[in-house]
Formats: sequence, C-alpha cells, structure tokens
Amino acid sequence: MQPSPVKLSFKEQMHQAREEAILQATCRLLGEKAYDAMTMDDVANAVGIAKASLYKHFASKEELCCASMVQILGKVHAFLSTVPADLAPQDKLRALVRWSLERLIGNHMPLLPSRNTALRTVLMADNQYLHALVTVSDQIGQWITQAQSQGSVDPALPPLVVLYTLYARACDPVVGFLKEGGQFSDAEIVELVLKTCFDGLRSR
Repeated sequence: MQPSPVKLSFKEQMHQAREEAILQATCRLLGEKAYDAMTMDDVANAVGIAKASLYKHFASKEELCCASMVQILGKVHAFLSTVPADLAPQDKLRALVRWSLERLIGNHMPLLPSRNTALRTVLMADNQYLHALVTVSDQIGQWITQAQSQGSVDPALPPLVVLYTLYARACDPVVGFLKEGGQFSDAEIVELVLKTCFDGLRSR
C-alpha cells in the first residue's frame, strides 16, 4: 500500500502557484525581450507582485532563467514522449523542430544568450538542468544517428553538429525577421524554416 501524498498547506500551495506564475511570465518575457533586455522588474510587474516577493523565490536573474530553462526542457521531454514511435527518424526530428518553431513564433521559447558567462555558470552548476539537458539530448541524438544510418540525414556530419543545428532553430532569428516583414503567416514561416533546415538551399 502506497503512502498517501503529503497534503500541502494553503500557504505552500500559494507559494507554488506564485512560482509557477513567475516561471510562465519569465518564459514569455524571455521570448519577447531575450535575456539581456529582461529585468527582474519586468517579471515582477508581469506577475503583479513586488520585486521583494520575487526575490523570495529566486535570488537572481540568472537563477530565475535557469529555473525557466529547466521547465522548458521538461516540456521538450514531455513532447518527445508524444512523438509516435513508428515515425521515421527524420520525421521525428521534423516534428521536434516544428514544435520548437511554433513555440518560438508564439513567444513561448526563451531567447537566451549562449555566451553569457554569469548565466552559463549558473546553468552548468545546476544538476536538475544538466540532467534534463542530457535526457533530452540523448533522445534526440538517438533519432539523429538512426536518421543518418538510413541516409535521410547526411552521415558525414558529426551527430553533435546536427544536434546543435536543431537546437539553434529554437532561437532562430529568421523567424522573427519573417514575422516582422508581414509577408507570410505564422504557419508559412514554420514550413519555410523547416524546409531550409532539412532540405537546405540547393535546388532539387
């Protein structure tokens, strides 16, 4: 017989609900403004709390963004588990990139700087983040090597290069440029970026 789950007090439930609201607001702001432009004041105002209350949950902007990345990786992992097992490996990769682009175009994908030293230090020291990153990367890596073995992805490319290329689509500036131009719908932008990602620019 399994023990009954511990029931949280009302105060603890409110604390969790506020933290979830903070992370959701952070993710949205990071998608709209990117890391450098976002401030803790922005987050506090978006949630409707005092900045002092925000610091009770997260001690710094880096720590807050790290928690947001852990949450995003959890969502990626959850999505990967929904991809049908009988899809071809390349189609699995396409499904992942499509999902990422749809999140990006809707401002639900954090735009984080890859070379921000302070943030990178926090991320690399967070075991939860590292575990989530390895779990997601291992699953995607399996699909990449399977696609390469079938010839649908160039086997001459190192799998790590392919992995980073796919990750980069989640923060691809082309999406924003095309959306600002107003010539294409969101759905068309997703399809165009998917095509250039998997089919390249060479005429076929």
